[in-house]
Amino acid sequence: MVISTTNRVPEKCTVLIVGGGPAGSSAATDLAKSGIDVVVLERAVFPRNQVGESLIPHFWKFTDALGVSDKIQQQGFIEKAGGITVWNNKVRQILFSEYGYQRPGLHVERDIFDDLLLSHSQNVGAQVFQQIVVKRIDFSNEDQPVVYYFNKGNGESKEASIRCQYVVDASGHGTFLANHFGARKNISPDMNFLSLWGYYRHSRYLGVDRKSHAVNEIDSVKPVTFVTSYKEGWLWHIVLRQTTSVGLIIPTDRFKAVEPNQREAYFKRACQDIPQIKKLLETAEFIQGSLQFRPNYSYYCEKICGENYYCIGDAAAFSDPIFSHGVQNAFYNAAVACIAIKASLKNKKNRLRYSHLCESRMQQFYGFSRALALGDYGVHGVNRDLVKALMKTLSTLELELILVASEMTNRSENFRQLAHEAGVWENILSSETNQSYDSIESLAL
Repeated sequence: MVISTTNRVPEKCTVLIVGGGPAGSSAATDLAKSGIDVVVLERAVFPRNQVGESLIPHFWKFTDALGVSDKIQQQGFIEKAGGITVWNNKVRQILFSEYGYQRPGLHVERDIFDDLLLSHSQNVGAQVFQQIVVKRIDFSNEDQPVVYYFNKGNGESKEASIRCQYVVDASGHGTFLANHFGARKNISPDMNFLSLWGYYRHSRYLGVDRKSHAVNEIDSVKPVTFVTSYKEGWLWHIVLRQTTSVGLIIPTDRFKAVEPNQREAYFKRACQDIPQIKKLLETAEFIQGSLQFRPNYSYYCEKICGENYYCIGDAAAFSDPIFSHGVQNAFYNAAVACIAIKASLKNKKNRLRYSHLCESRMQQFYGFSRALALGDYGVHGVNRDLVKALMKTLSTLELELILVASEMTNRSENFRQLAHEAGVWENILSSETNQSYDSIESLAL
């Protein structure tokens, strides 16, 4: 569990990070390991509840660099072998091993995973303070931005402040700096969705063999992340060590029509409406009080990097998480932002150039994620030239994996078009690893 080094936030630091999730904690670790004076201000108390339990294998290269992979492995999170989707009654499967990945994806309890990452950043020298509510920022002195906050942990009602050279916004969907700049934009009026999720005990899970298994078989048959379409949205089923996360992505208008005291009943009915989920939950018990929802589902920010600030993770953009990109995006953005900050500290006169380069890289990565996850919706706020440039740098095997992932739903047209425009389409092999079945009968539930 993360414990603040003291109860008093210092009056100044070199880099101030707002938010201690995977983006903020990994940036703090990176900077602290380089000997930079970094302070993290986190609103919540860790461990805190958080959704997003599915991680794809790409994250290991970042945790290796941070020096935290051994701690993650020791935690004993559930290893997942890939993903299976049922989309419009068509079943598709991805196995990570067939694309050269030697290390597994994971199903993690995010409260434990995030706490582990933040504790690690503190262990390597970052100063971490919790129950700190950041309220506003003053950029009038471009060399020393001032962030104003309330320390709820101390019960102080008086506003305090901290000066820094650089501010890193890792505040998540609160988008602290984007709100300050008025830079947050919705993806599309047609992409007005939200997520509604809860947790079950004793659920069965879908294994890599496409069969239903009891949780006591998880050591012998690896699970997959299971996703299925549902009316205008989709639903996930992610088995964890003690519980199972089940989440529903639905249009906001549909949710608004449900009375607050009927939300749990609505959620349970949706789970029963989907035959595969109903089967997996036959022996399961819903955990009372676990139902939560998140609005404002997909957005991007037009301004994410500047001479003295960087927005990373969900504070810069958020896309439909259907391909489990969220934590990977957070790690990537943090790594790129830290490269720019460290270069700026060594050569201040070029810090605007470094921030522009960083923004280009981050918008490229976000654009790629949106184009992949959102299909035609993903064209809003996406620099197509940047996405195509990224495609040209990827290996054929990686491109094939992404194509197969995009075809697991009905959202692949935008990706296909970009690949054609980039001139890489012909390099993508005909996918023998994309296991497609004609009907849901191929799942032995």
